[in-house]
Amino acid sequence: MAWKSNAHRYGAVAMAMHWVTAVAILGLLVSGLTMADMAGADPAKQSIVRTHVIIGALVVLLTLLRLAWWLLADRKPDEPGGQPRWQALAARAVHGLFYVVIVVMGASGIATILLSGAGDILFSGAPGPLPDFMRYPPRLAHGLFAWTLMALIGLHVAAALYHQFVLRDRLLSRMGLGRAA
Repeated sequence: MAWKSNAHRYGAVAMAMHWVTAVAILGLLVSGLTMADMAGADPAKQSIVRTHVIIGALVVLLTLLRLAWWLLADRKPDEPGGQPRWQALAARAVHGLFYVVIVVMGASGIATILLSGAGDILFSGAPGPLPDFMRYPPRLAHGLFAWTLMALIGLHVAAALYHQFVLRDRLLSRMGLGRAA
C-alpha cells in the first residue's frame, strides 16, 4: 500500500490517521459520558479525566497534523462517481465539520482545565477534589460539541453503510475495509 492517496484510495498515512483518531474519539466520548455521572472527589474520576485530557490533546494534535498532511503532502481521492451533487456537498460538509468540532472541543477542554485550575490536581499531585467543571463557560461548549460530534459520527457511519450495503459501491475499501471493485 502506498503512503499517499491516489485517485481511488486513501494512502496508508491518511488511513492510519483516520482510524487512530476514530478509535481515540470513541474512547473520549465514552469517558466523557462516564465522567459526567461521577463525583469530583472520586479518585477514579481523576484518573479518567487525566487520561481524557491527554488523549484529547493528542487527538487535536493528530487532527492538526492531518490537516497539514492534506494541505502540504497529499490529496484526497476523487469523489465517488455517480452520486448526486447534494450528497457530495453533504459529505464535504460533514468532513469539514469534523475538523472544526474536534479543534473547538480541544480548545474548550483545555480552556476548562486551565480556568478551573484542575491541571494542578491532575498533573502536579495537588490535593483536593476536582472542581465542578460545569461552573466554567468553556465546559458548556465542550458538552454541546460532544453531542454535535456524536451526530456527525452517526451521519458519517450511516453514509458509509449506505454506500457499502445499499449502493454496493465498496466505498469502504477506499479506507482499507474490504477489497476495491
